[in-house]
Amino acid sequence: MIEVRALDAALHPRSRLDAQSLDAVHIEVLRLFDAHAAGLRRFVRGCGAPPETADDIVQETFVALFQHLMRGGQTEHLRGWLFRVSYRLTLKARRRSRRTALWQVGWPAQVEEIAASHGDPEAGALHRERCRSVLAVLAALPERDRHCFYLRAQGLRYRQIAATLGMSLGAVAKALARGMGKLAIVLRRTDVLADARD
Repeated sequence: MIEVRALDAALHPRSRLDAQSLDAVHIEVLRLFDAHAAGLRRFVRGCGAPPETADDIVQETFVALFQHLMRGGQTEHLRGWLFRVSYRLTLKARRRSRRTALWQVGWPAQVEEIAASHGDPEAGALHRERCRSVLAVLAALPERDRHCFYLRAQGLRYRQIAATLGMSLGAVAKALARGMGKLAIVLRRTDVLADARD
């Protein structure tokens, strides 16, 4: 949960807002935090940020949103705005870090948890195998293609993905099509394996 004190600390000392306007901005930022923080964190983790860095980036993103709204910035398409800012902050953190070993795909632990929840051991093993195959395909994708997938998984539309990553709409469509083609091949193979076991 983002703290109101953190938002108030971000205020410029010369800001002169009435209490009602300030409360309205607080409420809007907290509403957006509740709605989008988990998705932003997954996206930032998917871009390779370690958990503690991802939490910081999400917090910074909402502080930036607060400052943006306080300056009277646009209030349309704030979801896309949040992903764009978090992506830029993630890239900035990556450049600062320079330790590329820390920047890896963040989904494997989540996939293992999901796979472990299957009651049938054989179905669980097949599901884990399928998940590993999908993760291997995602890890092998070029970084920008992988980022397109993460954003699409968060429900962003192609135009929002293009704006967030600074790509053309056609490049986003091609990246997703390439990745989906590779995933389809892997999924067909695991389906064949599943049919063979039955």
